[in-house]
Amino acid sequence: MTAPDLTDGGAFLAATGFVPAEMTGTRVTGAVELGPDHHTPWGVVHGGVYATVIESAASIGASVAVADRGQFAVGVNNQTDFLRPMTSGRLDVLAEPVQQGRTLQLWLVTLTRADDGKVVARGQVRLQNVPLPG
Repeated sequence: MTAPDLTDGGAFLAATGFVPAEMTGTRVTGAVELGPDHHTPWGVVHGGVYATVIESAASIGASVAVADRGQFAVGVNNQTDFLRPMTSGRLDVLAEPVQQGRTLQLWLVTLTRADDGKVVARGQVRLQNVPLPG
């Protein structure tokens, strides 16, 4: 089986608004446009959006890193810190590995407001390298 097209994350990822740009085994960048569709009932972006974008960026990079071994990476732990609320605007996404081993990887992902460079959320994702299905 060939590796999936990582530019098509499906409807769930599309709903977050995350659009990956650079996707390598050592760095993933992209952006997410946030607005009312991402709000809690209190009018701020739901933390689940941040956690989803963080896990998605880490999963993409970790999967690219092991694709040549016939593997992909699945998240086994996601620890996301929500640092400041946001209602709308663009976030820049940066994901880089902290550690990449034979069976596990750890990635750090930062979501930064494009307009002023302030960090909105950051997360660490532990991923397990597993064989591609099929």
